[in-house]
Amino acid sequence: MSEIIRTQGLTKHYVLGAETVRACREIDLLIERGEFVAIMGPSGSGKSTFMNMIGCLDTPTSGEYWLNDQPVSSLSDDQLARVRNREIGFVFQTFNLLPRATALHNVELPLIYAGVGKKERRRRATEKLELVGLGDRMGHKPPEMSGGQRQRVAVARALVNEPALLLADEPTGNLDSVTSDSIMRQLGELNQAGQTIVIVTHEHDIALHARRQVHLKDGLIERDFLNEPMETPV
Repeated sequence: MSEIIRTQGLTKHYVLGAETVRACREIDLLIERGEFVAIMGPSGSGKSTFMNMIGCLDTPTSGEYWLNDQPVSSLSDDQLARVRNREIGFVFQTFNLLPRATALHNVELPLIYAGVGKKERRRRATEKLELVGLGDRMGHKPPEMSGGQRQRVAVARALVNEPALLLADEPTGNLDSVTSDSIMRQLGELNQAGQTIVIVTHEHDIALHARRQVHLKDGLIERDFLNEPMETPV
């Protein structure tokens, strides 16, 4: 396997009044293509700040970051936006779907911004909705769908541009335990098909679905280990 994420000395400091908050402190991390990694840690551990940096939503104070062999830590905001649109698919806790648009149109949106033609948009969005088991819900709008179905629409939207990295921030935070398990098994199937996935979570049960856990504490990596394989129900 080849690496998709590499950080060296990645650091982020915030100045709040007279205080300097050291959210991330010289983090060195390597994630290989095809891995399924859970970034864990309590509130204030630095995991959200770290996610924002590897998602190209924020720039580090110091250190270096390579995404898919591109040095992105020193890029401008416009350059980072292009990398985000091309390389990263995002899934958020709050779904971030347009309530008045159908599932199909919600999934098409990134392709509209990318200038993809209508016929090709429809084909690719349909393909991804079928991939997450929502081929029969394409004409439904978010208020007509369950929380789990809405999150599956969000996953389909994140995948529609064929990103190198799928980044999920607390993807089950608004879901019950049964639905959460279903969503995580869906992500596991996507990973088995070759998709690189990084999730940020504070829930131990959710992190067990990943193949690897990276725990942050006080802006530093405290532990980095492989999970035992989950048992598959008979």
